[in-house]
Amino acid sequence: MDEENIIGPRLRALRDRLGLSQRALARKAGVPSSTVSLVESGRTSPSVGSLKRLLDAAGISLGDFFSSEFESPTKYFYRHDELTDISRGEVSYRQLGSSQDSSLQILYETYQPGSDSGRVMLSHEGEEGGLIISGRLEVTVDGQSRVLKAGDGYLFPSLLPHRFRNVGDTPCVVISACTPPTF
Repeated sequence: MDEENIIGPRLRALRDRLGLSQRALARKAGVPSSTVSLVESGRTSPSVGSLKRLLDAAGISLGDFFSSEFESPTKYFYRHDELTDISRGEVSYRQLGSSQDSSLQILYETYQPGSDSGRVMLSHEGEEGGLIISGRLEVTVDGQSRVLKAGDGYLFPSLLPHRFRNVGDTPCVVISACTPPTF
């Protein structure tokens, strides 16, 4: 396994061992909170300087980081601030747990008024479903559209072209699940 592939899981295990959320570690290190999320998910490889700032905030040297064994404790419960921010753009996606550890991805989504999942319809393997907690969300699946409100839900095969859009004037909160994980 090359160094790029081990930094993310090692950083997550270290952070879990210290009981820090991604935001708390980022704040202590003086880096954007998205940096920790991107490094842990393997979507970016940090510069040595960025990694050193993160490790200094965690109280460990670069040498110890690469030579120590960190095991993430088995985790069953998550506080709101422990959800992993995997957002892209105007919609906030916060993931419960790690998609690497589960075949089910659960997201806490917040769509600001007028925001959407993108102009291009999504299509991917699996199934997905969700419940609207607050606000209004237009869901389009395979050419059919419905505006859903609090208490309404959706469930469909993810290979069907789909997209989501907040058509209300207040934020829309959705709890969704997808299997297998796609983000």
